[in-house]
Amino acid sequence: MQFELTDKFLAKLHSAIQKQDAEYIVRHLEKLHPPDIAEIFNKLEIEEAKYVYKQLHEQIATDVLLELDDDVREEFLASLTSKEIAEQFIDNMHSDDAADVIGELPDNVQDEVLSHLEDSEQASDIVDLLNYDEHTAGGLMATELVRVHVNSDSLECVREIRRQSDAVGHIYTIYVVDDNERLVGLLSLKKLVISPTRSKVADIYESKVISVKTNTPDEEVANIMDKYNLVVLPVVDGLGRLVGRITIDDIVDVRREEETEDVQKMAAMEALDDPYMNTKFLQMIKKRAGWLILIFIGETLTATAMIYFQDDISKVVTLSLFIPLIISSGGNSGSQASTLIIRALALGEITIRDWWKIIKKEFATGLTIGIILGIIGFARVALWSYFTPVYGEHWLLIAFTIGVALVGVVTWGTMMGSLLPLALKRIGLDPAVSSAPLVATLVDVTGIIIYFTVAVLFLKGVLL
Repeated sequence: MQFELTDKFLAKLHSAIQKQDAEYIVRHLEKLHPPDIAEIFNKLEIEEAKYVYKQLHEQIATDVLLELDDDVREEFLASLTSKEIAEQFIDNMHSDDAADVIGELPDNVQDEVLSHLEDSEQASDIVDLLNYDEHTAGGLMATELVRVHVNSDSLECVREIRRQSDAVGHIYTIYVVDDNERLVGLLSLKKLVISPTRSKVADIYESKVISVKTNTPDEEVANIMDKYNLVVLPVVDGLGRLVGRITIDDIVDVRREEETEDVQKMAAMEALDDPYMNTKFLQMIKKRAGWLILIFIGETLTATAMIYFQDDISKVVTLSLFIPLIISSGGNSGSQASTLIIRALALGEITIRDWWKIIKKEFATGLTIGIILGIIGFARVALWSYFTPVYGEHWLLIAFTIGVALVGVVTWGTMMGSLLPLALKRIGLDPAVSSAPLVATLVDVTGIIIYFTVAVLFLKGVLL
């Protein structure tokens, strides 16, 4: 049953903490999962959280720490000594999680925590992981895994699993290495169980193994695990030696960060480096103002474009009534196309080499949608003109102007929205920066030009 944090539960917990009723706290929290307890911790004062965590089993307390909001974890760790962090948390973590937590600490505190670790080998592994870029496979991987030599047998595999069971936690597969620690294959637990006793690993392991290098970008790692439906992925160094493994829970975090970053960029702002509540005021202004200023300057070009048609507007004032309709239709169609292409690029569904297919598909799509909107726009003017003289004696020409302009603007907007992400990708920039507001701004300017060019063609006799 899913836990729901209520005000009533929090009130009773606050009361138990004030009374230091450890029995009540343990009885009610031991039934919950670590993410549920972390949700409670996020609502407590630091001193209250410290009292509660002391009542928890060490491993549960460690799991709760990893689930806390970043700002809460930072404040919580700051209230502890280096020795408490090392002995009560880091000692119970896998190397990748430990490296992540220590990496958030100030440099001087990092050294102190590492000096207090009971296992010097664990400290060495954490230091190695801290040296990798956090956005690479090396920065994601854990060093705990089960490996066996290619010349060993199945009983030795079982012994190795038993030896590593506490450190590894979830064992998905057994990695097979040669004399130089190079990864040569893997052995599934199923294969190990169903094979005859004393089977040679060389006879039962799978030599076709997918791996990544320590410097492989995390996005590529995520795409590989998605493509091959992997729950765990081995990591090798430049010489092919097995150095770690990446599990699917790490990739879920990567995907969430990527999607958050893309969504923020698509909203015409730079991606935030910290959670929203942790982002300082000036940093928030810096992240958001830049693109808005650029878009504002771009929008001023719309006014500049309209200056060239001001005489035409003054002669047929009705044309100005449809400017919001025209430019919003083009901007919306461009935003649709941009969003679809950016997402398809992120998921690996398309590449830059597909540009010609994309152009043909989006041109046909934009043209069809433009015709549909154009017919509706024409009908709108014609219907109003039947009941009211608001559009004057030249209503039919205006209706054709609106209809044809919509076809042109929507088709152009769709093309712009689909090509801009590809162009940015081609020159090495993030396609997400071709956000909906940016595409809409570019289409606004060109939409005005298309609209009044069509108007001049259809209303030439009226405008002269």
